[in-house]
Amino acid sequence: MSPFYVENEAAYQRWRAAKLERYPATAEGLVVTVDNPLLLTDAEAEAMLGICRKTNMVIYASRARREDKAIPRTVGERFGLRRLDNNMLADDDGITSLQVVPGKSQRGYIPYSNRRLLWHTDGYYNSADNRIRAFVLHCVSPAAEGGENSLLDHEIAYILMRDANPDHVRALMAPDAMTIPANTEAGVETRPAVTGPVFSVDPVGGNLHMRYTARTRSIEWKQDAATRAAVQFLENLLAGESPYMFRHVMAAGQGLMCNNVLHNRTAFTDDADRGIARLVYRARYYDRVRGTNFNETGH
Repeated sequence: MSPFYVENEAAYQRWRAAKLERYPATAEGLVVTVDNPLLLTDAEAEAMLGICRKTNMVIYASRARREDKAIPRTVGERFGLRRLDNNMLADDDGITSLQVVPGKSQRGYIPYSNRRLLWHTDGYYNSADNRIRAFVLHCVSPAAEGGENSLLDHEIAYILMRDANPDHVRALMAPDAMTIPANTEAGVETRPAVTGPVFSVDPVGGNLHMRYTARTRSIEWKQDAATRAAVQFLENLLAGESPYMFRHVMAAGQGLMCNNVLHNRTAFTDDADRGIARLVYRARYYDRVRGTNFNETGH
């Protein structure tokens, strides 16, 4: 029985103890130095997988400085990530170039601006059939200033919520907890409305899946006291400080591979005069990092 259902207290306590044992204390504990991300050695890949099994995320650090989308694609493929989410704003190859693009940012797409990104998981507006289970970010060049990511393992967020009040988890597992309204441009619907839970148990691998955004626009929460209390708790959690919350500014050649953890990004500033502009490649996947399924690892 899955420990992620509130009724399974004994299984939850066993999983929780294993999860928290030797959990990294700083963002530095997530970093694995690799020589060439296009040709990871077995030892490098095993080190990356070990951290990802514990925290659902890992940061690789390399000397790769060139604009090469083969890097995130190859890293992903090494860990079984192959089914790209070719969303409507991705590049033709399915990998997105995250940089300031005035045409997209003016249409309200914040990832293509230098404004801050609020806490979210990727693809929170996707249907359950197209859920984003993992993504890879690869930094070609950082901003002149800012652009810091905060990262929080969604399994840790679940633990903190369940320990505080199991009713919070019950509310956010309701199938009608969160609705993302349809997206329309120029009167044409580009994506239908999507209603679903925040926390769910993925039938593929038995993993805990989370879909969430801290946005207050273009989101509709279930209007009952339990859901409001749960959402308020989560908002307060993400707005506060936690030893489990990691902050990191990716340097050139660094990348993040994760099982779609909670993340945000501070605003940033490019410096055109010095030729400094933030460029990060993003590859989203319907797959989860191979070797990290709950049914395989138990944590």
